[in-house]
Amino acid sequence: MISVTGIGISMDKTSRQKVYEVLESRIQQLRMGRIIAITLILLIGLNVIAAVLETDAGYFRMYGRMFDAFAAVSVLIFTAEYFLRVWCCTENQRFREPVTGRLRYMATPVAIIDLLVILPFLLFPFILLYPVLIPLVRFSRIFWILKASHYSRSMKTFARVFRAKIGLIVMAFFSMMILLVIGSAMIFLAEHDAQPQKFSSVLASMWWGIETMATIGYGDIVPITPLGKIIAGIVALLGVGLFAIPAGIFASGFVEEVNKRKNEETPKSTFCPHCGKKIHDPPEDQK
Repeated sequence: MISVTGIGISMDKTSRQKVYEVLESRIQQLRMGRIIAITLILLIGLNVIAAVLETDAGYFRMYGRMFDAFAAVSVLIFTAEYFLRVWCCTENQRFREPVTGRLRYMATPVAIIDLLVILPFLLFPFILLYPVLIPLVRFSRIFWILKASHYSRSMKTFARVFRAKIGLIVMAFFSMMILLVIGSAMIFLAEHDAQPQKFSSVLASMWWGIETMATIGYGDIVPITPLGKIIAGIVALLGVGLFAIPAGIFASGFVEEVNKRKNEETPKSTFCPHCGKKIHDPPEDQK
C-alpha cells in the first residue's frame, strides 16, 4: 500500500515536471513546447483579428456567430492552460509551497493577464443580465495580444529591459512632464491675451505642449505673438531631445540584454578565465 502510494506520488510529480518544462522552462528548446507556443500565439492572433473585424457591422452580421464560437473554443483552451500553469507552478522554487506558492504565482503579472483573458467569459452568464457589457466582452479580445508575452522571447526580453531600466525611464518621463508644465505655463502667459479662447488656461495649453513636444503639429493651436513663437521653438527643440532619451535607454538596455544572453548561452570553458580570450580546441592529432 505504501509502495503504491509512493509510486503514485512519484508519477504525479514527474507528470507535473513535464508539464512545467513544456509550459514554462525554455519552451524554445523543447519541441512540444515550441508547438504549443506557436499554436497559442496563432490562436491569440486570430482572436485579435476576429475582435477587430467584429467592429465592422457588415462582418459582424455575416460572421458574428462563427466569431463567438471560435472565441468560446479559445477560452476553453486558455482556461485549461491557466489551470495547468497554476497546477505545475510549484516546480519553480519561488512557488514551491502547494498553497501559498500557487497564490503567489496567481498574483504575478503574467498570471493576472492570463486570468483577465478568461475571466469575462467565465462570468458571461452574469454579464448576460447586463446586455450593454456584451460588446465590451467581445472587444476585450483585442487585449489578448498582451498574453503573447508568455510565448514570445522578444516580449520577455522587453519586459526584462523595462524592469532593469525602470528608474531611468521614470526619470526621463518626469523630465518630460516638467518641460510640459513649464512650457504650457509660459505659452499661457504669452498667448492668453491674444488668444483667450485657445489658451484659456494652463491646463488647456498642455494640449499645445504635447503637440509641440511630440512634433505632431496638428495646427489647431498655434502661437501668434513673437514671444509665443520663441517659447514654442525652445519647447520644440527641448522636446525632441527629451523624447530621444527613452529611446536611447531602451536601445542600450536591449544591447546589454542581448550580450548577457549570449554570455549565458556560451560555454564558459571556451574562454580563458584570466585574459578572457576564446580558447580554441587543439587539432585532432594533438589531442
